[in-house]
Amino acid sequence: MKVLITGATGFLGEYLVKEFSQAGYQLVAFGRNKEKGQLLEVDSFIQGDFSDFKQIEAAAEGCEIVIHAGALSTVWGDWKDFESANVLGTENVLKACLKNEVRRLVFVSSPSIYTSKKDHLDISESFELQDKPLNYYIRSKIQAEALVKSYQSQLETVILRPRGLFGIGDNSIIPRLLAANSTRGIPLIRSGQNKVDITYVENVAQAALLSTTRAEAVGETFNITNGEPMSFKEILESLLKKIEIEPHYINLSLSKAYAAASLLEFIYKTLRLKGEPALTRYTAATLGTSQTLNIDKARAKLGYIPAVTIEEGLDIYANWWKENH
Repeated sequence: MKVLITGATGFLGEYLVKEFSQAGYQLVAFGRNKEKGQLLEVDSFIQGDFSDFKQIEAAAEGCEIVIHAGALSTVWGDWKDFESANVLGTENVLKACLKNEVRRLVFVSSPSIYTSKKDHLDISESFELQDKPLNYYIRSKIQAEALVKSYQSQLETVILRPRGLFGIGDNSIIPRLLAANSTRGIPLIRSGQNKVDITYVENVAQAALLSTTRAEAVGETFNITNGEPMSFKEILESLLKKIEIEPHYINLSLSKAYAAASLLEFIYKTLRLKGEPALTRYTAATLGTSQTLNIDKARAKLGYIPAVTIEEGLDIYANWWKENH
């Protein structure tokens, strides 16, 4: 079976390539990073951008399955960039699937769409989404999911919402926390006792593979986590202890952190400053509220059982970090 993986040179993409390669699929990897792409063990690598319909249409030729994991994933930026990559780009992938008679599309979305200033525990996939998303990335993912669902009568679709990916190659969550720890300190809101879910990246790749074979998965949306909710501070201090780094914190209240983030966002937007604010509303809400996901549906319909625990995943990351730093 021939499978196309978009975003193949990204953090999750490289693990998807490994998972599907080990399962014996014929792989077409599609991504922007030519240097990384040429190192992937795939049948063919295509350097491209799925915001260009002709490129993604050509890449999907002859494929039975498409895993759409590519996205612009960041907490800050211009709407036109998120719209181009995550909304119009997803629409291009959908159209390319129809043009090439692809059987099934697995779309990697994000549970960031659940994020708000309030605590939410054991969130199911039917959770009512916020009317005013905290950032453009969330807005783009909500719109992209709606597009995928609109194609369900013409194409088998599966939507995955993996929460807080970590592992070797992560260039977002852990690196940002370590950078903050070595400079101004990690923002610790509500003493870090808020409950959160994270997911070892190999488990997400496993869920994607299951999504290609299960008939029960068609037309469904699945939360994907490790299924081990913990306090933010518990996870953080476990990691720092394993890599032998002393934690440094800035203690903040959620209300003050959110107010400061709102002011910073206003200043950046008004003055059109480059880069991103040191703190955003999304980051404040993520660090300061409890958000855990219910994965019962993934267990029942995908047969999803996380293969790597959080403890094991942190050990793997810590050993790699100590060897490379």
